[in-house]
Amino acid sequence: MTKTASEIQEILFTHKEDLGFILGNGINLHYQKDNVSWYNLLLDLWKTHADEPMDEIPEGISFIEFYDALGLQNVTQSGFSTQLQKDVKAKMLDWQPDNAQNLILDKIKTFNAPILTTNFDDLIPKSMKLDMHRIANTSFTDHYPWATYYANNELKSPLDGFGVWYMNGMVKYHRSIKLGLSEYMGNVERARKMVNNNYGYIPNNTTNPWVANNTWIDIMFNKSLCIFGLSLDETEVFFRWLLIQRAKFFKRFPKYSHKGWYIMKSEDNNPKTIGKKFFLKSVGIEVIEVEDYPVLYEDIWK
Repeated sequence: MTKTASEIQEILFTHKEDLGFILGNGINLHYQKDNVSWYNLLLDLWKTHADEPMDEIPEGISFIEFYDALGLQNVTQSGFSTQLQKDVKAKMLDWQPDNAQNLILDKIKTFNAPILTTNFDDLIPKSMKLDMHRIANTSFTDHYPWATYYANNELKSPLDGFGVWYMNGMVKYHRSIKLGLSEYMGNVERARKMVNNNYGYIPNNTTNPWVANNTWIDIMFNKSLCIFGLSLDETEVFFRWLLIQRAKFFKRFPKYSHKGWYIMKSEDNNPKTIGKKFFLKSVGIEVIEVEDYPVLYEDIWK
């Protein structure tokens, strides 16, 4: 059964003090269509660097696998992986935001809640005129700029208020852009050390069992998550792994658990939806279906 915009608004209002939002490329596709399409970007890379011509991405291969297939054609070429990242950055720098998306972003800002995005582009900061910051006293690597964010003001921690954080890399730092499966595995390995370093350890400040890492990972474990605008299918290996770790932590320490919702357009005839719903339920994320995309990207945020 689908929910109305007003029913979802009630959920968000009820949990307004404990919200974090996770956005994917759906917000771009809804407001800008193919102008910021990953599909077209990957095809452009293929046409530039591959020997075999291809006018469409075939069925049965994910975007990350398609990206890896391109890399395999050039695996003996020194520095090719970095070149691909530079090419992605160059193409994204031309993308411009449609400020109509601020209907969503301004509403989220009223909650003073963080945004965590799986995108690389800087369309959200551009449309909201946000400045780049980094959490004070944190180390920096352009491979994993996980303490770097966009906001109107400096934050003491990722949980401190409205800011935009990047899960898979950000366009400003081309070496941070993670598009292939092996690169996602690098994300997992780095996050595993952070998550497991104090896993289950209760510090002296017993109001919060999580030892703050001062990165966007804190948002995953310390907020009730409203997720929308991304497919969250089986290729989202890094994000799904984080949801599993989050669920494990909450089962061990239910006192510190938070809620989660995945909002999606109803897809009753899509067999893949069954498995996705099963996974999300198992990690404590409630699936909320709406009738159509205008409800998801417009009506909820009015």
